[in-house]
Amino acid sequence: MTVVALGLPAREDRVAQLTECVRRDLTYLNYPVNREWTLPRKIGDRTAFDVLIVGGGQSGLVAAFALGQERVSNVLIVDRNAAGQEGPWNTYARMPNLRTPKDVTGPDLGIPSLTPRAWYEARFGPDAWAGLATFPRVAWHQYLAWYRDTLGLKVQNHTVVERIAPHGDVLAACIAGPAGRNTLYARKIVLATGLEGSSSWRIPEIVSANLAKSKFAHAGDDIDFVALRGRRVAVLGAGASAFDNAGAALDAGAQTVDLFVRRPALSNVNPLYWMTFSGVLAYFHDLPDLHRWRFGRHLEIAGTPPPPTSVARCKRFAQFTIRLGEPWTGVLDGPEDFTVETPNRRDRFDFVICATGASQSLELRSELSDVSDQVALWRDRFVAPLGEESETLGGYPYLGPAFEFTEREPGAAPWLRNIHNFSFSAVASMGNVGGAPSLRFAIPRLVGGIVRDLFVGDAEAYLEDFRNFRTPESEQVHW
Repeated sequence: MTVVALGLPAREDRVAQLTECVRRDLTYLNYPVNREWTLPRKIGDRTAFDVLIVGGGQSGLVAAFALGQERVSNVLIVDRNAAGQEGPWNTYARMPNLRTPKDVTGPDLGIPSLTPRAWYEARFGPDAWAGLATFPRVAWHQYLAWYRDTLGLKVQNHTVVERIAPHGDVLAACIAGPAGRNTLYARKIVLATGLEGSSSWRIPEIVSANLAKSKFAHAGDDIDFVALRGRRVAVLGAGASAFDNAGAALDAGAQTVDLFVRRPALSNVNPLYWMTFSGVLAYFHDLPDLHRWRFGRHLEIAGTPPPPTSVARCKRFAQFTIRLGEPWTGVLDGPEDFTVETPNRRDRFDFVICATGASQSLELRSELSDVSDQVALWRDRFVAPLGEESETLGGYPYLGPAFEFTEREPGAAPWLRNIHNFSFSAVASMGNVGGAPSLRFAIPRLVGGIVRDLFVGDAEAYLEDFRNFRTPESEQVHW
């Protein structure tokens, strides 16, 4: 998308000045030394990457930047999408504005000139910033593009990681890219795969088993909203995604949009807001398992409400109806449309959008299908107290302190510690991670664990190199 979509004049000269300011600031952070230090791993005539990052969205970019600050530069970022389409902001994210407060920081990792505010004020002016309530989605997407370009972060697009498997003391990633299929080798792999995490989009069985595929889509799919003009649309879900997709359908001219919610009322309390302070963001993983489980259970039960702006976007349309306490109990397909039955009534629709989140099943992720049966899940490590069970929480991966997978059977797959699951499915182990506010705390934990392993894993070689160090500090002094 272009700047014109924001309706604000852009000042490219000021952005160019800010770009130079960032690069100058980074030269001031050259301590202790600008030194490449990792030791290469040779696989035949090829050199393995130190780190392969799967996903070129905000988490993948910030992870690469942080690794660069630690002088780990033998890094490759791959993304399945086209250039400019990485992450959700220009694809399935359909809200006009982020729900995060405008003064959010995180991707900058503490560098003021790299903050979202610095970029926004440079591009649109301080007055535009002062009049802003929350960050526009389009602007956030543009900020990340500037962030990537300013820091010189390269992304290999149109590249899908199909399989991950151990290969000696490194990992082998089978990819499909612009040049065909190939195998990449890496000592560490970071799965920066966002909301999908280590799972797949979930379509309720009552929909998938009864409707033709042309009559439904998940909110995470590429939906042709123009084709919904004049159609009767149903939306399943109660969160932000449900209202954002309903709003997109209404904006496109849908005849009616009915949003179905199983609960009798919408919550107006967002528990994630409580979780945005340093204690949780930095040290959630250090809590005992029982406490982490109970935090997760409360989050699951309380749910996350839709943003008020998303609700207001839908309410301004007379053709919008919210159906509280109406789960679908039956679906009957027809030649052109279909019939839905709820405890209250029967209705006919032309299309349904399922804003029903993701299912937590590692085996559904192609890149993990060969290793998923060896990864420990929460149900393998923790027995919930009576009355506090949760099938959903039990299906999340049980991660180590640097977001690494752990073994289901101790000693059976030690190489799993080299796959770091930096995605939404880390929430059960790591707390409120994935959003921009958490990056300032989560990225150092992730990168610290990676750098530690890269060094400790080669301790003998470093010791030998240390013993052979002969570079004089100054000219020989003869007494």
